[in-house]
Amino acid sequence: MLSRRVAQLEPSATLTITAKAKELKAKGVDIVGFGAGEPDFDTPDFVKEACTKALMEGKTKYAPSAGIPELREALAEKLYRENGVEYKPSEIVVSAGAKMVLFLIFMSILNDGDEVLLLSPYWVTYPEQIKLLGGVPIEVPLKEEEGFSPTAELVAEYITDKTKAIVLNSPNNPTGAVYSQEELKRIAELCLERGIFLISDECYEAFVYEDKFVSPASFSKEVRDITFTVNAFSKTYSMTGWRVGYVACPEKYAKVIANLNSQTVSNVTTFAQYGALEALRNPEAKEYVSRMKTEFQRRRDRAYELLLTIPEVKVFKPKGAFYIFPDFSFYAEKLGSDLKLTQFLLEEGKVACVPGSAFGAQGYLRLSYATSMNNIEKGIERIRETLEKLAQKD
Repeated sequence: MLSRRVAQLEPSATLTITAKAKELKAKGVDIVGFGAGEPDFDTPDFVKEACTKALMEGKTKYAPSAGIPELREALAEKLYRENGVEYKPSEIVVSAGAKMVLFLIFMSILNDGDEVLLLSPYWVTYPEQIKLLGGVPIEVPLKEEEGFSPTAELVAEYITDKTKAIVLNSPNNPTGAVYSQEELKRIAELCLERGIFLISDECYEAFVYEDKFVSPASFSKEVRDITFTVNAFSKTYSMTGWRVGYVACPEKYAKVIANLNSQTVSNVTTFAQYGALEALRNPEAKEYVSRMKTEFQRRRDRAYELLLTIPEVKVFKPKGAFYIFPDFSFYAEKLGSDLKLTQFLLEEGKVACVPGSAFGAQGYLRLSYATSMNNIEKGIERIRETLEKLAQKD
């Protein structure tokens, strides 16, 4: 018999939709996929070459559970140079992607019944991991008309004596919102006052289009000491399948996370870590990331422009990441739910989207514009035409 915790676990909606779309594509169906949060750029050649070199040099054995020393040193340099936060290599742990890093953090800090605040809409994995480890996810609802951005006053309303942590994800998946430095600072100060951990998911830091990215741990030493700074190579360097992520935090927590790493994944694939190291150190990397960001911004603008042409759809213009999160409630209500709407669009329109309910926002759809401009134009036109047919059935 399965454990109660595993029995209540929901599958990832994004991966489920993507798998269904790939299944249809394999049968020869022309599907436009807006599902997975995965850049369509290839991993840079210099990263692949560094990995291949490490492989050929025999770097295929076990590595330190916290990550190879060179990579942790390079990450400490990166965090100081780009994020304004000083960490020692011993305060950094490398694990199998940001998803695994978050799992290990929750495992390290949560006891049964501990509450974790999630700003809603939130990434689909947060609540499932929290529940799996005995915690209680508490949704803090954000409003589209306020830019899907939180305030310290709103967050304070949801804090109880059971609150253990808050997860901040800016730029945000799924909304593309970028939280203001002022409000991030006020929320960080609130966490300090109330003795709450701050988990900052910074996986989309490279893709901020109008504002400036800010790491909460940079505000002060006191804030740094309650913060888990989480990031990965997946999005920034288009290394999703490599599974290399990391956390930076005070050493007493890093040691616990490294111990958990040693008892779960042992270590991240050794030669993959040398590829990640090259991503940080190669002089071509900055230009590669800049080119990807420029293209994503161009696609964002086009996707936003096209979605505005669909009747009864409200569209928030994202400021970061590579997702757009329109409100399709008018059509979702006609069909009964946003899940039924995504099924309808997949079957009738041959377009794969992710239902907003998976992110805590019923009626919305998440579209990833990390795909070609041709797919964006073709896919949104298919959505528009399919919904027109639905409206005509009334």
